Amino acid sequence: MYDHLFADRCPVAEPGTADGTTGDWWTVMALSPAVLEHEVAGFMLYQDPARRIDPVRREVAQCRVGVATQSTFVAEQHRLALERLGVAQDQVDAIVTTASLDVLDPELRRVVDFVDHLVAGLGAVPDDIFDPLADELGDEAMLELTYITCTYLLHSVMSRVLRTEGDAAAGR
Repeated sequence: MYDHLFADRCPVAEPGTADGTTGDWWTVMALSPAVLEHEVAGFMLYQDPARRIDPVRREVAQCRVGVATQSTFVAEQHRLALERLGVAQDQVDAIVTTASLDVLDPELRRVVDFVDHLVAGLGAVPDDIFDPLADELGDEAMLELTYITCTYLLHSVMSRVLRTEGDAAAGR
């Protein structure tokens, strides 16, 4: 993945990725090849077409966990992904701000509520939030959504503490 992003150049000496970000996140993670390999394996897992959770709900969760943890990098990367998936701009704007969520489709609103409670409560999601979403998604998709959201909670926290938040600004 590192070679795919940076080809034959050193991204520390010549920063930048094809999508316009500085690439700082990648160079920091590459300080430990084993960590980078683990991260990339996670990306491959969640992007696998065999996943039960649909890409829009997945990206809503990933974006919202960035918002909920104040990780500009994670929120911005997944805001862009939502736009690429064709989510209406007013819905994307609602997901990335604290503005009214009334514009969201009910199924996306349930994902946002789930993520907000998962992050704020560190996993303590009330039954009235969890149960309707789990009923709608089914057990396997609910597991995937929870796993991916928690993985991005990790990414968000790491991005903030390791100072890779600036990587988001260039991607806009």
